[in-house]
Amino acid sequence: MKDWLFPDTPQTGNDWLRLRTVLGLRWAAIGGQFMAVLFAQFALGIDLPLALCLAVVLLSVAVNLGGAIVLPENKRLSAEYIAGILLFDLFQLALMLHLTGGLTNPFVVLIVGPVVIAATALPVRQTTFLGGVAIALTSLLMFWYRPLTVAGVQAFDLPDIYIFGMWLAMSIFTLFFGIYAAKVTGDNAAMSEALVATQMALSREQRLSSLGGVVAAAAHELGTPLATIKLAAGELAEDLALLPDADPQLVEDAHLIREQADRCRVILADMGRAGKDDLHLHYVPLEALIDEAAEPHVNRGKQVIVRLDGQTDTSRVIDQPGTIRTPEVVHGLRNLIQNAVDFAHSTVWIDATWDLERLRIAIGDDGPGYPEDIIGRLGDPFLARRRRRNPLRPGYEGMGLGLFIAKTLLERSGAVLTFTNATEPGRRRAEVGSATFARAPGALVDVVWPRDMIAPLTDPSRAALGQNSRNDPDHP
Repeated sequence: MKDWLFPDTPQTGNDWLRLRTVLGLRWAAIGGQFMAVLFAQFALGIDLPLALCLAVVLLSVAVNLGGAIVLPENKRLSAEYIAGILLFDLFQLALMLHLTGGLTNPFVVLIVGPVVIAATALPVRQTTFLGGVAIALTSLLMFWYRPLTVAGVQAFDLPDIYIFGMWLAMSIFTLFFGIYAAKVTGDNAAMSEALVATQMALSREQRLSSLGGVVAAAAHELGTPLATIKLAAGELAEDLALLPDADPQLVEDAHLIREQADRCRVILADMGRAGKDDLHLHYVPLEALIDEAAEPHVNRGKQVIVRLDGQTDTSRVIDQPGTIRTPEVVHGLRNLIQNAVDFAHSTVWIDATWDLERLRIAIGDDGPGYPEDIIGRLGDPFLARRRRRNPLRPGYEGMGLGLFIAKTLLERSGAVLTFTNATEPGRRRAEVGSATFARAPGALVDVVWPRDMIAPLTDPSRAALGQNSRNDPDHP
């Protein structure tokens, strides 16, 4: 029953709700509360504890300002953050309703809002908790509230049965709209996940089919040479066995050739049926990972300098770590390098450093740097409705989608990205001396992983070949 009412949604494991979105909605709610209090007091003549009401509104203002100051603009909130904010909003709204008539206040319907938001953005546990809190606060407002008065006379002297009806209606609204929002959101999320899973499965099957076709063709083409080698080795072994003075070592070598030809045929047949996964392709030296990401952009008229632990002669860095190579990491780094090359005047620097705890890749350029007014929001898609033309890229109108893709893919691998400008705007065009040893004077993005997530100290590639995951019973 619970699975039907509150299906699991993909938001539970990801931080997708932007801080700016939450703060913007809360500013709108704060403005609405402020205007409603002033309108009721001065236009409708309702006697309100104005100072207390404004103090409750200012409490929300303080929370919003604190979030805007402490957290970065491009912060994406986790389920715990969102649940905490919505819980505060429930108590703040209940306190405001207590001061303004309780269930006799028509704005009591707003208490359903945080529960509906929770149902669309949070997992079942937090949503159920917030729904219970909303019903409990509504129950308290049946008995604990300051009646609305006009000129000292109670304006709304409603019978108890009406107050009970309002409580019952609010409780039903909270349950119904919470379940309805959760159901619709869960269905949409399940459909999205199904489409993604279908696309991934289709792509994987296409790759496996292509690999199977290549292996099958190789097995077919190599079948005749291997059969010939096996036949010749067998005849050679038989002829040597008939010679009285034949060297036993030669006979043994002939049998070995025949056995190895048989083994080659078995290997080809096995690869054609089950497939193999070369783990060496998934674990490469750090330099190889950077070179693969940078390769499409090294011949675009800009100098790309790679430095490992400060050394430009990477052959002298003998202790560089091996890194896990995944398409997400390669594609994410490639997007960042492309962005640097696009905006650089002449040089792009890629610096990699590491220790036992972290691995860091910094990508900088000698271009104009990131615009100061949007640097805090870099990594968000469609950064601004107003598109920006850049003279360094004629005909290009950037919307931040490339940086969003890179940030999303790299964060999925465990990385933390920081976008900065390396120097002050006035110094950005200063001479930087030798390009090889210079610090990037323009835009700079730091990509930092926990060491064990990108460069484990144990090399998993020592097992050269592993079973294809399609045939692994433990693999989903």
